[in-house]
Amino acid sequence: MKLKQLIKLVLTNIYQNKMRTFLTTLGVIVGTVTIFLVVAIGAGGEAQVNEQYSRLNVGTIIVMAAQRGRVVDPLTAQDAQLFAESENIGQAYPVLQGNGDINYDNYSTRGSFVAILPDFQQNSHLTIQEGRMLEEEDETKKNKCVVVGAELANTLTDGNPSEIVGQNISINGRKFEVVGIYNRVGDAGPGMSYDDSAFITYTVGQKYLLGTRANPMIMAQATGLDTVQAAISDITNILDANHRVGGADQFRIVDAGSRLAAAQESARTMSLLLLAVAVVVLIVSGIGIMNVMFVTVKERTKEIGTLKAIGAKKREILSQFLLEAVVISLVGGVLGVIIGFFTVPLLKYFELPAIPTLNGILLGLIFSMVTGVFFGFYPALKAAELNPIEALRYE
Repeated sequence: MKLKQLIKLVLTNIYQNKMRTFLTTLGVIVGTVTIFLVVAIGAGGEAQVNEQYSRLNVGTIIVMAAQRGRVVDPLTAQDAQLFAESENIGQAYPVLQGNGDINYDNYSTRGSFVAILPDFQQNSHLTIQEGRMLEEEDETKKNKCVVVGAELANTLTDGNPSEIVGQNISINGRKFEVVGIYNRVGDAGPGMSYDDSAFITYTVGQKYLLGTRANPMIMAQATGLDTVQAAISDITNILDANHRVGGADQFRIVDAGSRLAAAQESARTMSLLLLAVAVVVLIVSGIGIMNVMFVTVKERTKEIGTLKAIGAKKREILSQFLLEAVVISLVGGVLGVIIGFFTVPLLKYFELPAIPTLNGILLGLIFSMVTGVFFGFYPALKAAELNPIEALRYE
């Protein structure tokens, strides 16, 4: 039997059993769509994680109190200077954080404020959307000016952030002139959200909002990715030497690189779990294909007997039924990929990150094909091994 005749026979059999074929294909479609979307969601999740941490240098090391309110010997700005003297640390900045009432034009919200040194902005990849950044002159002259995060500016102005630049806001009853708005940053570290915060200079934060006894956290920058662990070791030694009451144990040291790696690993783990679910769906659909193929063999027993009687070889019978299973799986796989592409915008509408990838397409098609071949082979082999005389007598 020529290949052309074989394909024609397979397509004819599929067409004559349209409903049964459709129901069989439906399982493959669902499985392929699931695999395609799982890979897309995984890629979207990893991209979102990378974007979320893109403005936080992976060489950044954050030192803070291990438990709020329980530090016996808190950090000081002097600690930051000592960190910066380490050969493994390029820069170190003290950062003060607080919460309070932030008011603008009769609108009040509960928010956070951050007191920083001007150089901290460049090190933390803070960039200006409108206006200007905090400058060294603001620090030395104790200017009561503030730069607000993008989300806070949006909240205070009810969606019209541009109007706030040049105006005054009050933080815990103290007036500050808004000199700029930062671009969106995303995650900035444990317990930190730059987008929802107001930024003032370090000395102004100490003098007007938090007091000189305020306990800072310190953000240090390792000289390179390969020196992060050495920098952490130096920080631990400095803390032990200068905080004899509680030592380094009373502080929490977090490096951004490990947080990024942990977040990426979590995204990958979730993708693998979802992928496992998709594989189960395809296995179930494969069992459906096998059942349908067994029914097909039963229904066409006499036809198989006739083909064998006129000289059809075992290989040709096997190829016919196996090709039918493969066609069903391939069509289901292609339709699944197409439906997956149309579903991605729907996921984005519900704010679920999804990025179609070539890996998702290939994985979906390969799994659907493997499903067809694996679960279609045994029924096809049973058909090929039928005794022609018994097949012709079959009722």
